[in-house]
Amino acid sequence: MDNLTHSLVGAVLGQMGLKKKTGLAMPTLIIAANLPDIDAGCAIYGIESLSMRRGITHGPIALLLLPVLLWALMIGYDRWQERRGKRPSGRLPVHKGWLLALAYVGCLSHPALDWLNNYGIRLLEPFSHRWFYGDSIFIIDLWIWIALAASLWLSLRRERRAAANWARPAWVGFTAVCTYILANGLITGVAEARATTALTAAGHANALVVASPPPLQFWQRDIFWRTATEYGTGHFGPGTGLDIDSRGAPTGMDDPRLATWVKGDPAARAFLFWSRMPVAQKDGDAILLRDQRFMHPLAQDRFQVRLTAPDTASHAD
Repeated sequence: MDNLTHSLVGAVLGQMGLKKKTGLAMPTLIIAANLPDIDAGCAIYGIESLSMRRGITHGPIALLLLPVLLWALMIGYDRWQERRGKRPSGRLPVHKGWLLALAYVGCLSHPALDWLNNYGIRLLEPFSHRWFYGDSIFIIDLWIWIALAASLWLSLRRERRAAANWARPAWVGFTAVCTYILANGLITGVAEARATTALTAAGHANALVVASPPPLQFWQRDIFWRTATEYGTGHFGPGTGLDIDSRGAPTGMDDPRLATWVKGDPAARAFLFWSRMPVAQKDGDAILLRDQRFMHPLAQDRFQVRLTAPDTASHAD
């Protein structure tokens, strides 16, 4: 998910009452909720960053160590402020146990959210390079923003007015978002099951089917399917049902040039390591590598590689 969502989740967790457990609870939760994204700096490598993101910093070793590092930094910051006489008088004393627990809560919320979309996350890195996908929430979800931001604002407003139940709006918002995520997971499950049944009846048994939520229209699903040699698309809506094109187009991944050309292009190797549904299309004397999930005109330029013969290998991101 985007970092605004991660930050809002950390803030809402704090506003649910966790911020009263220890000093520096709220900043710890918000920072921890974003901490696995320290790998974002690899974006300078362009398309090659696809094989670097959502890997080692989202895996079990990092999720064990990053909260401890943050915990130590926050304790150090609190002591540094105290030595300089800058520690706010109204701040709660730092409880080391609770501060560490909140660092873990915030940090673990990050991969849980990242898993929900169809971009992918390597939850077991470095022990396994396998990608995991939830296919339930668009990577930037406006409805989650609204629910979290509104509940956070209402809770803070009540707290400023010294209302006894100031944490209630945060709990309501958190529960609403959890229910929303569950409902989206059910929609994805129904869409993929129906698409799989339709494709099997059309002669495409064992096809990989991905039901991806579009922006804003969370109740709809864009359907992407593929076999070893063909791929196609469709659409699903709870009100309109399933509409799928089962005719299929060649994936192009059997192009004999690929095996040799990919060896000489690090961007192509990174792309294919990341790509879940790769498609190879002829582009003059070159091959254009794309991914079915990201072939929308607004996204395709960021998720494609132009592959040429080894002696002139180049890439575009």
